[in-house]
Amino acid sequence: MRQSAARLFPPIQKRIYPLFFLLLILTSAAEAYIGPGAGFAFLSSFLIFFLTFFLALFSILSWPFRWFFRQLRGQKAYQNSRVDKVIILGYDGLDPDLTEKYMAEGKLPVLSQLKKQGTFKRLRTTTPAISPVAWSSFMTGCEPSKHNIFDFLSRNPKTYLPDLSSARIGPPSKYLKLGKYRLPLGRPEIRLLRKSQPFWKILGQEGIFSTILRIPITFPPEKFSGHLLSGMCLPDLKGSQGTFLFYTTNPDRIKKKEGGESLLVERQGNLIKTFISGPENSLLAKPEEIKIPMLIRFDNNPEEVEVEVSGQRFKLQKGVFSPWIKLSFPAGLGVKVRAIARFYLLSTSPHFELYITPLNIDPEKPALPVSHPFIYSSYLAKLLGSYVTLGEANDTWALNEGVLPEQAFLDLAYSFHQETEKILFNALSRTRKGLVACWFEISDSLQHMFFRYLDKSHPALRTTAQLKDGASVIETLYKKLDALAGQVLEQCNDRTCLIIMSDHGFKSFRRGVNLNSWLYLNGYLHLKDGATSSEEWFKQVDWTKTRAYGLGLAGIYINLKGREAQGIVEPGDEYRNLKQELTEKLSGLKDKDLGRPAINRLIDTEKIYHGPYRHQAPDLIVAYNEGYRASWDSVTGRVNETVIEDNLKAWSGDHCLDPELVPGVFFSNFKFAVDRPSIMDIAPTVLDLFGLDRPKYFDGQSFLSDGSLPISEKTDKNGRIKQEEQKPKKAKNNDKRKRR
Repeated sequence: MRQSAARLFPPIQKRIYPLFFLLLILTSAAEAYIGPGAGFAFLSSFLIFFLTFFLALFSILSWPFRWFFRQLRGQKAYQNSRVDKVIILGYDGLDPDLTEKYMAEGKLPVLSQLKKQGTFKRLRTTTPAISPVAWSSFMTGCEPSKHNIFDFLSRNPKTYLPDLSSARIGPPSKYLKLGKYRLPLGRPEIRLLRKSQPFWKILGQEGIFSTILRIPITFPPEKFSGHLLSGMCLPDLKGSQGTFLFYTTNPDRIKKKEGGESLLVERQGNLIKTFISGPENSLLAKPEEIKIPMLIRFDNNPEEVEVEVSGQRFKLQKGVFSPWIKLSFPAGLGVKVRAIARFYLLSTSPHFELYITPLNIDPEKPALPVSHPFIYSSYLAKLLGSYVTLGEANDTWALNEGVLPEQAFLDLAYSFHQETEKILFNALSRTRKGLVACWFEISDSLQHMFFRYLDKSHPALRTTAQLKDGASVIETLYKKLDALAGQVLEQCNDRTCLIIMSDHGFKSFRRGVNLNSWLYLNGYLHLKDGATSSEEWFKQVDWTKTRAYGLGLAGIYINLKGREAQGIVEPGDEYRNLKQELTEKLSGLKDKDLGRPAINRLIDTEKIYHGPYRHQAPDLIVAYNEGYRASWDSVTGRVNETVIEDNLKAWSGDHCLDPELVPGVFFSNFKFAVDRPSIMDIAPTVLDLFGLDRPKYFDGQSFLSDGSLPISEKTDKNGRIKQEEQKPKKAKNNDKRKRR
């Protein structure tokens, strides 16, 4: 650490509240799309910085000893290694068809160079082709039934309601009541639901250090020999997966907005008095949201306002994002919970409109562990400034709901991307040996929101197009990611393996299929007497008569007796026959309006999953045809009489369809002889590059298993492939190789 301890770590607070080291914030599962559901736990400022101070002191005093033992261990760790360093750039959703198109047009020179001199392949994704599933298979080398992640959502068989599939956050079991307060007497539950172990943990056990940056499904962070910033599915301070705030004086703009909260405010002269609503304070016997006052002042400049909040005053210019603003939510008894957010003034006249990003956990003073070690996030914030911590940072719902203009969304997304780049290059500058892996969200979210500009037949173009040059957004994105790859490649030597990969590709999402409506109209799902439709989360569904239902982005569940709370389908023949019946009827389901299949096939998970968690999987996975996906109503458990309808939202590209249609990409500066690589092959390949054996439970295979050599062993000093390559070295026998 180059900074002094005094600058790096804040001073201990003078006031001490040792009993209040833990607070719990409860949230509602039914009201959040993919929120944690069981609750939201966080530590008090005192404990965080008390521990931080002593950890820093211990780190400084023990550094010479740790350095000495690391050197001894490191010499042994790399004795059979082909490389000194592996760098993985995870470009979420980078599509092979678009990549090949732009390479052919000469627009991606770095990736084209890697294709020519190294390796470029289409990378087989998981079933289903959903980001948390694919990235979990990337890190564990396993198919989904061995790591227990099958979707963003999992269903609770007792309630039929959705839970976040990746993590569970619950309250302490005991409290001590003290007047209007209740004091937690135990620790809350903060549990990672992903099973198996990531390959960087195996590396750490063998003395190889890793830095893992924002890889999905790493919250809460696991202990291992390295540094980690959690990624996708890390919540905001309200316990949701991202709840934006929208303020307006226009009553016509107040309506329920998916992914956000709208508040009607009143202008009195040159002043608006309002508040920012934060997390619930469950330190109280009757929990309620913590609200902090906010004042908006108007002056003579119609393009500007002054904001006063949380002891700060700052100017906001129309159409310009503020820097990160620190917000402090008092929970009582001297305890404060800290967040950061960015503000965007949409309009001052004729109506005032203000957007605030979701309340990110402050990385400098985190209310939840967002990194490993705990102080790593604070260190980065002190060194580089505040940065986004929300797992899915880019606010796609604000654009979907018409709150953020498209250009504002782009500006915000690229600013978050630049923060991640800074963190990546900080890690690279400090890593002489080991692994650095970094996930970039922007390639996924921009394609989700702007794919319609590449599809002239997309129905959303009629209602959502704002940019004149919208068709260039995705091309520009690919060019920027190519340039980033070039910057990283410059830091590679012949003992560095660079891997650039994506978890899946992308296709246009023109039409949505409501599985639950089809099941209802075909007699598999029943509504309560008198109901002809159901609100979200199956509120009007009669489970005593329902045999099957859809939940999540690709799953169908059988209402199985003995498993679901009100299951009616008998296990055995009745269960298998029902799956076969649904498979036959839904495979090739025609879109009558367009005369083409909306669904390619249904996949019986009993036939593809063989791990210990296969009982948690959907019974059937729907493999949609290109142009189709589960509809917005289907995902949220609504039932009506519309089966297939146009997708009119800005969210116009997707990958939750037949996995065969959406492979990812794999690039490397090493030349690997592999035909059909899978995302599960990355983990064993990295282990093999470092000279370590592939665990027997892995489903993936190393790219080096056939004796192929990296490009660094096949090129001259100028990086050109030699005319006469040396014969490949004989592959090591994995069964005889000893792990150190």
